[in-house]
Amino acid sequence: KDTRLRGILTFMKGTAETVAPECHDMYKLHLRPNPTNVPNNRIDHNDQVLKTRREKYNAVVSKIKEAHDRGQPVLVGTASVEASELVGKMLKRAKIPCSILNAKYHRQEAEIIQNAGQKGAVTVSTNMAGRGTDIKLAQGVPEAGGLFVIGTERYESRRVDRQLRGRCLRQGDPGMSQFFISAMRLLASAAQPDTGRGESASKKV
Repeated sequence: KDTRLRGILTFMKGTAETVAPECHDMYKLHLRPNPTNVPNNRIDHNDQVLKTRREKYNAVVSKIKEAHDRGQPVLVGTASVEASELVGKMLKRAKIPCSILNAKYHRQEAEIIQNAGQKGAVTVSTNMAGRGTDIKLAQGVPEAGGLFVIGTERYESRRVDRQLRGRCLRQGDPGMSQFFISAMRLLASAAQPDTGRGESASKKV
């Protein structure tokens, strides 16, 4: 949020550090990072790069199953409504129950987010859905590793990636995150840097 006091503009945002140069160039604002209230207990795993989209989504489902079997809740971030529904269908085929949070189910957003921290829960959402809402961990979840956030691709903006990762960092709660990327997507982005805004999920996987 921002406030104006005596002609001075102050601004607070959790992921603004990644756009510090832009804030300085455009608004002449200097950013200063503040330490977190409690230490960061999140484990950020290295990205997993798979050759094709099919391999990537299969790896995502396998990772979700591992966490689900040990009782660890999972939040899966996708870039579009189509991608979230695709992951939901694949989980259904794998007999892994899940909740889907996207623009089609915005009325159930509060209930879905409330249950996202339950033991073994799997929530699939677009990366923008449910932002600003704490996901509280149920009893026994911290011992299982906390909330596991899985990103199905990297955004062009690091700020959006950090927002997704931050969903499993609530007041020192344990958690972990990992992104899965297809090499084909990386090559396509390099060839057409102005077109990529998330992988299309309309193709059959």
